[in-house]
Amino acid sequence: MLPNMVFPCTSLMEPCSSWVYRVFFSLLIFFLGSSPSLSWSLHPSLINSTAMHQNYTAISEFRLLNRRTLRECPNRSPYLQVNVSLSSNLSDEEYVNVTVNGALLPSEHDWVAMISPSHSNVENCPLHEILYAQTGDLSSLPLLCHYPVKAMYMSNDPNYLSCKKQECKKYDKGKCVVRTCSGTLTFHVINIRTDIEFVLFGGGFVTPCVLNRSGPISFANPKRPLYGHISSVDSTGSSMRLTWVSGEKEPQQVQYKDGKTQLSEVTTFSQDNMCTSDLPSPAKDFGWHDPGFIHSAVMTELKPSSTFWYRYGSDSAGWSEKIQFRTPPAGGSDELKFVAYGDMGKAPRDPSVEHYIQPGSLSVINAIADEVNSNNIDSVFHIGDISYATGFLVEWDFFLHQISHVASRVSYMTAIGNHERDYISSGSVYFTPDSGGECGVPYETYFPMPTLAKDKPWYSIDQGSIHFTVISTEHNWSPNSEQYHWIKKDMASVDRSRTPWLIFAGHRPMYSSLNAFLGVDDKFIKEVEPLLLAHKVDLVLFGHIHNYERTCSIYQQECKAIPTKDRNGIDTYDHGNYSAPVHAVIGMAGFSLDKFGNDAPANKWSLSRISEYGYLRAHATKKEIKLEFVESNTKKVGDSFRIIKR
Repeated sequence: MLPNMVFPCTSLMEPCSSWVYRVFFSLLIFFLGSSPSLSWSLHPSLINSTAMHQNYTAISEFRLLNRRTLRECPNRSPYLQVNVSLSSNLSDEEYVNVTVNGALLPSEHDWVAMISPSHSNVENCPLHEILYAQTGDLSSLPLLCHYPVKAMYMSNDPNYLSCKKQECKKYDKGKCVVRTCSGTLTFHVINIRTDIEFVLFGGGFVTPCVLNRSGPISFANPKRPLYGHISSVDSTGSSMRLTWVSGEKEPQQVQYKDGKTQLSEVTTFSQDNMCTSDLPSPAKDFGWHDPGFIHSAVMTELKPSSTFWYRYGSDSAGWSEKIQFRTPPAGGSDELKFVAYGDMGKAPRDPSVEHYIQPGSLSVINAIADEVNSNNIDSVFHIGDISYATGFLVEWDFFLHQISHVASRVSYMTAIGNHERDYISSGSVYFTPDSGGECGVPYETYFPMPTLAKDKPWYSIDQGSIHFTVISTEHNWSPNSEQYHWIKKDMASVDRSRTPWLIFAGHRPMYSSLNAFLGVDDKFIKEVEPLLLAHKVDLVLFGHIHNYERTCSIYQQECKAIPTKDRNGIDTYDHGNYSAPVHAVIGMAGFSLDKFGNDAPANKWSLSRISEYGYLRAHATKKEIKLEFVESNTKKVGDSFRIIKR
């Protein structure tokens, strides 16, 4: 795929005929669109301009840093220093104490930003003003030429404002006449390969000014192989792909299974690969961060449903620790245990604010890690909106770090979502700039699935008694499209004696009681839903709406069958007498939840609705699938249902 290619207009990809037309429709959606995150507290000067700044990612004072004018700091203390407590260079993960000394007048508006790379310009970029118009922001003068990785107010240390820690800087006749204050913040830092720097700002996020800088800080080993995650390459359970990130360009190795080795294939992507339109995207401009090199190797000659060890790296760059992993069951075998969810993203492990935070993501991934540690999971299916990097590339490193204790140990399968793919005039079905200019390039590089080709991220795989058909709702699915024909052929080829269950998964849903803006596409339902019924799909899994909802056996907005209660009171769908698929929205893995509220319509087809963070846990045999919605904070089961074939 050529990310910058302008595709011809079709009924699914309008408007794309002219710059004026594209900007008009983009701004129209900025004004019409809304996001749950708009409820965040904003400075009064921003309240009336949120639609202009939204950019389909989030809105907060920190998110708008690149839209503010950098001012001169008044009354700057000559004693100010920014000190970082390190005995050596940065390790691959650590909590770093950043101390501000020498403050004469400590203010609640003082804050510290972590900048990477350290040589990034933290001065005004007036010539870049027009670049930000593409995000819907027509204000003057961005703040920084490069976006901060994270930031924290000095008031997080109460000793700073109270001046509990004082130091005398000037004496007169033995009496202290000038005292300064200090405070310390703790930042969670992971190896992102490039030098970092901590910069002290005054004036808050709305009227910022630079007070002082720490100077550059290096990682001890910027080439370190990190963030390994595995995925299935076929339905045999005997081959697994391992993907990891390193600062080293030369091929590395994976060592596994009593001395077997495989050499990695190495790839990367650059700013030139990022999508853009007539005006540069965030990924092309201030959100860019060097991804290093992405290594991938396939471990072969494994056995399904078995446990092995591996490590990856090289003598020159270093080696990962030895990691135990489990292969999934082969297609056609009896049993599979998996979890599924969408819309996870990531959250900081310190009190920092970041570009885009998904507050439930940590509790969900930690709960799933407990499942992995208890050997309750064979594989994971993450169906879209993966990292929410949305053009701020360093976010991918933090997301990969967050999921590594799960994704390094069981098969981690993904589907593409709007925040990975969509961008104006890029060929996506929806022309919103939700990917921030990524256009699927980082996603496909970090998560190589068993797809047909680049920018064709649909695939199928058998695990245990289930055939999974995984599609892209962001690529053309109309009846004349390549994906539509593939879906039809794939589901028609399923051997139901071998894999009696057929699960269909993609990002955007067909049914939701909220029917949020751009959440449910009637045309998608009209074109694709008949295929689900024709091929007797048992279960449909979607995300995009940020809650959990389960339907009856549904087709064309009507319940074709209602589940009965088994002896334990659990809803049971009998697909021995098949009527229609069951749909479940499972977009509750991290993003701010969409609440149903009392005014949500009571659709007859909606049988369970929960606005809590969690994941779907499934246990399938050839006779039944037992499914449970697990709330991540309590580990309680919020909803249970079964699909059986008598």
